[in-house]
Amino acid sequence: MAGTAGRAAKAMRAGHQASAGELLELVRSGRATTRGALQQATGLSRATVGQRLDRLFRAGWLREGAGGPVDSPQGGRPSITLEFDDEHAVVLAADLDTRHGRAAVVSLSGEIQAEHHGSLRIEDGPDAVLGELGRWFAELLEKAGQRADAVCGIGIAVPGPVDTDTGKVVQPPIMPGWDGFDIRGRLGRAFAEHTGNKSAGGAGSAWSAGITRSGARIPVLVDNDANLMAYGEQRTGYPDCSAFALVKVSTGIGAGMVVGGSIYRGVDGGAGDIGHIRVGADALCRCGSYGCLAAVASGGAVARRLAESGVPATSGSDVRDLLTAGHPEAMALAREAGRQVGDVLATVVTLLNPGVLMIAGDLAGTPFLTGVRELLYQRALPRSTAHLDVVTSRLGERAGLVGAGALVVEYLYAPERVEERLAALGV
Repeated sequence: MAGTAGRAAKAMRAGHQASAGELLELVRSGRATTRGALQQATGLSRATVGQRLDRLFRAGWLREGAGGPVDSPQGGRPSITLEFDDEHAVVLAADLDTRHGRAAVVSLSGEIQAEHHGSLRIEDGPDAVLGELGRWFAELLEKAGQRADAVCGIGIAVPGPVDTDTGKVVQPPIMPGWDGFDIRGRLGRAFAEHTGNKSAGGAGSAWSAGITRSGARIPVLVDNDANLMAYGEQRTGYPDCSAFALVKVSTGIGAGMVVGGSIYRGVDGGAGDIGHIRVGADALCRCGSYGCLAAVASGGAVARRLAESGVPATSGSDVRDLLTAGHPEAMALAREAGRQVGDVLATVVTLLNPGVLMIAGDLAGTPFLTGVRELLYQRALPRSTAHLDVVTSRLGERAGLVGAGALVVEYLYAPERVEERLAALGV
């Protein structure tokens, strides 16, 4: 909530009367959790606060909690606290990698209720991959004991740059056949085919059809996997960190950044694509250029070098397995790759000045992390690293799922969208 919790207060200071959506935001952020506190925070009358809250109660989005502290020094009954009801709907989340996928039913508070992971090859193309993902979603809903009309949104992480306005990947180096593909529409159709619910696939302001139990047409939100991993990790483990960076090193290399509580994407979704920074080597990258960081330091690059020396490895996940087993050559190559990535990250850290730099993905173990630290602290200015924590993932392989779920929840319960959804519900 760090990126949105102050919006209601700013609007009130400008003389704006808080909407029901802004009251919900105050409750969700924990800034005002009683009727009295909402009156004080917004300047609204008791009656107006009551009317706004009544709409949220009728939608099923608020509930009363236990009694809070007594507001008056003269004593009296404790005030009733207000809570966001995180049981009124669920989110579907998916995280696609080059050779496998992971999907889950996620509560509105971020708890994973049912999960599945398995082989899902991105090179098989979007039609096949998204069709299979729709089947996974249907099975997961049944496993979680949830109906399809309880789904309020779908979030999906993909290993490529994304135009979040359209939900389409743009010139993805490792996603053949996905460039410009209508992911939202195809996933919506797959969801309908396997669940019978035909309300998925929209986004933006498309709320007029397919009204579900949760009060809206089901949006499908698509973002880069490193972005969503960073979002999930920052929100759950480092909510007070105002500049957070995550580097995912698997088959490719990508980075996600959360600044001021919001994902930083650049002007068209291209921020964080550090795997294609030129490092002066002559190796051919999958993007078609020579000398990219990913061509020499990714999990795929390490796997290729291992294969050349007779060690069976074809992907970052194979390298991960070898590292887990303590394979000496894999460990040495991972440390070398870490040094190459650390050299690039010295520039990233100097530019962004993050409080946390997280290393995630298949190579995110001790050898790689040691290599990163060696070059990072050698090349970056001491001022840039004085308050920097270099860490590994807390959420592990679930980070993208948690981030995708959080992205959907923040999208759906933003104040302006709450008003649209309440109107759609007729409350």
